[in-house]
Amino acid sequence: MANFRQPLKILLLRSRNNLISSRRLLNYTPIYYDGTEDPANIFLNKNVQNLLKSLTRVDYDKIFKRRKLGSKTLTDPEYKFMTDKELQEALAEAQHTAEELLQIPPIVKVRIKERTVLAEDPALQGLEDCRFVFTDITYGLKGTDRTIIVREPDGTLQEAENSVRHRMNQVYFPQESKLLKAPRMFESDYLENLLNRREYEYVLDRACMQFEPDDLDYQRVVSITYQHVNDSASFELLRSTRHFGALSFFLVWNKNIDNLLLDIIETLRIEEARDLVQLYSLMHRIQFEGNTPLEVVQDYIKKAANKKGALELALQAYKELEAKNRSLTRGIERPSRKSLVLLTL
Repeated sequence: MANFRQPLKILLLRSRNNLISSRRLLNYTPIYYDGTEDPANIFLNKNVQNLLKSLTRVDYDKIFKRRKLGSKTLTDPEYKFMTDKELQEALAEAQHTAEELLQIPPIVKVRIKERTVLAEDPALQGLEDCRFVFTDITYGLKGTDRTIIVREPDGTLQEAENSVRHRMNQVYFPQESKLLKAPRMFESDYLENLLNRREYEYVLDRACMQFEPDDLDYQRVVSITYQHVNDSASFELLRSTRHFGALSFFLVWNKNIDNLLLDIIETLRIEEARDLVQLYSLMHRIQFEGNTPLEVVQDYIKKAANKKGALELALQAYKELEAKNRSLTRGIERPSRKSLVLLTL
């Protein structure tokens, strides 16, 4: 099968390069889950979860690879002699650990809370030139539910903005993985540099540790990262990571799956291409017909694709390579007449 992938990539290389180079210089605009519909309701659907897991793929070498751990030191590998039973138990445990490591970060609607003005006291204006922050430190409250208010220098008393709320929660109830102030790596210039270096997994891992899934900054960072991955067609860098399902969901939600579909067809995974189309169908309530995975993908290209030409070319190349593969397989399996004569003798 691998012998047929390279010709397909060569055949599509020119059209892919033209497509990517024309979009490289675009500035990315954050895309938030801020519509009327909460994506969490769809994300938690069992069928959606199964399709996202199927698209992610499971590569144990990649799942358990060494990662950038900052100041943490790596431990030495441990070698054991095992019976068959112990080996099966160890493999089952590794599979369970892999499922946990591939757990997709929650996808929820962005939290945009209006700051409520509680009081305006002009008499206090000029009394101080700094802000006073008052925090309810009752134990057991969620950070988003905790009462945190700010007295402004002009005398206005109002609810704290998200950045102040995050800092106060971290001051009184610190979490080891979070910093008091968001790392500068999430600022535009530094983020652009990391994305150009294809450090996608590192950026997304760090965003998951620093922000909550409904945080405006979290959705800004991940949406820009997903767009960069899509435009550079660097999907393989996130496959078999916890972020590939979230990337797939984002692209399907925004009706922008053509690059990913093209990438899947290039690697001759037509069943996986059908899964992506089925995910699109579930989210947007569009029915795609067909008795085979190939027919379902063809119907999507006909009804909903934005890049019909590139996808039709890829699908045609896939058909030709599959036909050639079947022909070669039949030739190998069918013995020649001379061989039959020798066998008879």
